[in-house]
Amino acid sequence: TGAGMMDAKKALVENDGDFEAAGKWLRERGLGKAAERSDRENAQGAVAIAGNDGVVAMVELRSETDFVAKSPDFVNLVNDIAELVATKGEAAVSEKQEAIDDLKVTLKENIDLGRVFRFEAAPGNALDAYLHVQNDRGVNGVLVEVAGGDKALAHEIAVHIAFGKPGYLTRDEVPAAEVEQEREALLAETKNEGKPEQAWPKIVDGKLNGWFKRVPGGALVEQPFARDDKQTVAQVLGDATIVRFAQIVIGG
Repeated sequence: TGAGMMDAKKALVENDGDFEAAGKWLRERGLGKAAERSDRENAQGAVAIAGNDGVVAMVELRSETDFVAKSPDFVNLVNDIAELVATKGEAAVSEKQEAIDDLKVTLKENIDLGRVFRFEAAPGNALDAYLHVQNDRGVNGVLVEVAGGDKALAHEIAVHIAFGKPGYLTRDEVPAAEVEQEREALLAETKNEGKPEQAWPKIVDGKLNGWFKRVPGGALVEQPFARDDKQTVAQVLGDATIVRFAQIVIGG
């Protein structure tokens, strides 16, 4: 069960030596304690990716510390969940809830399932993924689906996303209120610079274009490409288009 010796002894005493009942008693007692930890921050964890050319899944398992996140039991579980999601779909994560609960008990941290993505490529589309591994656990994962391009192009875009950490695919996806707030801030900044009033609109538009390209957080297709910042991601894509992407960064 992973319980300490004295806890195991107490469980056997409480259950008249019945091993099965004692194990159940320990698990219930452990889950009770785990519930008390549920409000503790769990910004650490691990990311796993699984699948093939047609279907890829990405899963995050969250923990309180990186020490727990890089432990073999933790990494093996997140890998198993990713395989399950790739094979059976996102709803299949419920099959691993008991395993997650057991890990909460044995590792004594607030552990729970984080973000889950599953991409199934449309006919003719290319699908690829990238996972940056640090200290034996995935810490930065990306899925991307591309139309009109091949797997190699999808991989290049996935690697860029890992670095660029875009918040949106295009500038049209940025909430209008957020854009307007930034525009007002840039206008105030431009006024303070003492620029001529008639030039303000053009200057603000130029600064806003730069804001959309920012790294991280900007619009993906407008960002300077990670391998060649003289090109934007849109220029690298050419006639191809990005259908969708997803990214999980531990602690981000």
